[in-house]
Amino acid sequence: MKLLKDILYRARIEQVVGSTNAAIELLTFDSRAVVPFTAFVAIRGTKSDGHAFIPQAIAQGASAIICEQLPDELKEGVTYVRVADAQNALALMAANFFDHPSRELTLVGVTGTNGKTSTATLLFRLFRALGFKCGLISTVECRIGQRTIASTHTTPDAVRLNELLAEMVREKVTHCFMEVSSHSVVQERITGLHFDVAVFTNITHDHLDYHGTFAEYIKAKKRFFDQLGDDAVALVNVDDANSGVMVQNTKATRRSYGVRNMADHHARIIENQLTGLHLNIDGHDVYTRLVGEFNASNLLAVYSVAMVLGQQPIDVLTALSDLEPPRGRFQVVRGAGGVIGIVDYAHTPDALKNVLSTINDVCGEEERVITVVGCGGDRDRAKRPVMARIAAELSHQVVLTSDNPRSEDPNTIIHEMRTGLAPGDLSRVLVNADRLEAIRMAVSMARPGDVVLVAGKGHETYQEIKGVKHPFDDAAVLKETLELMHK
Repeated sequence: MKLLKDILYRARIEQVVGSTNAAIELLTFDSRAVVPFTAFVAIRGTKSDGHAFIPQAIAQGASAIICEQLPDELKEGVTYVRVADAQNALALMAANFFDHPSRELTLVGVTGTNGKTSTATLLFRLFRALGFKCGLISTVECRIGQRTIASTHTTPDAVRLNELLAEMVREKVTHCFMEVSSHSVVQERITGLHFDVAVFTNITHDHLDYHGTFAEYIKAKKRFFDQLGDDAVALVNVDDANSGVMVQNTKATRRSYGVRNMADHHARIIENQLTGLHLNIDGHDVYTRLVGEFNASNLLAVYSVAMVLGQQPIDVLTALSDLEPPRGRFQVVRGAGGVIGIVDYAHTPDALKNVLSTINDVCGEEERVITVVGCGGDRDRAKRPVMARIAAELSHQVVLTSDNPRSEDPNTIIHEMRTGLAPGDLSRVLVNADRLEAIRMAVSMARPGDVVLVAGKGHETYQEIKGVKHPFDDAAVLKETLELMHK
């Protein structure tokens, strides 16, 4: 149990009605979770306003209401706290409520358009191989040591995030690696956390449906580095033109890594095949199971974090050589008949270009690339024609299909994708809005040695259509189809 005044520390309070000595046992912004001795924070969201649920929270026994606008009627015995920014207050209160767990372990945050999940997951696996008890907070899953917890967001809300970190501290976790999304920065989910290392992988056009402009998207990523303390390290990928922007105002120590440009930590690709990468990292040769220049960059980021945290190069490189890619990230699916399947989460133009460029680099002249790709509904529409154009330019055959159409008509999304195609591409592009049939169509066209790429959903095990999540696993479907059609 905490006192309200203690969990309000550092929140920008504008008005208090009632006593801040109120006892608090639960902190939430979900009115459905309110029980007696709860502090309810009213958040203005994109779809609903938490202020509308204040009466419900009070009826369920809330002891305190934290809001940006006081209700017209104030109930006696309830403490009301008006704050300047409820999302900011929630994050600070969450850190206070759970006794600042981020200060009790080594916390590494990874941000960027592409590579967040791979880098965070590889860091988790690396440090676990080095003998540390680790935590992971990612798009795919959350891990506390050996225990797996289902993930619902790239970065959880502030309360859940601090709760997870507190669980890790109780279970003696020493290192936590987490993805930091641009949404989480803007929505103050990471405010109040103490990061030891912040990693910037890259930034390309994405999430413009939320941020509005690319400039605002960059600003959101940059805020993560602006918030770092002077005891942190900001590690950036100098191969990205915006890496310097990220650290312009940071108080943290600046470190860099790069594959194409010289940096504090540098990697050179010696050999790139479907069986893996042969790299030279800071003068040391290492063979890895990951494929492609983008994975060379991810591996270098992982190595660089380990160096920042004082690990020995040889120990790190030895462990790196045994790491496998996260599920749904350039995941090779082999069936009978010599056709190779690859499942990748590539759902942005840059990610799709990286994956297809990698496949083309490792394929021979006689081997064809057949790509199945769609775009998500209710998301950035500007990237749809670009995705189709990239797929057509870098593939021999393309099947346009649905991704997660959500509330949109899949055929409308596909039509918008087709507008990006050149007239000469149309003969090589087929359309099937049924994702299962699209994968089957692609596999049926493949010959031994060809590569079938299924892009966009990666690790996801569902397809969201009209608000309903239907079971669908790209890797499982691709593997089953390869085995049926190419015995």
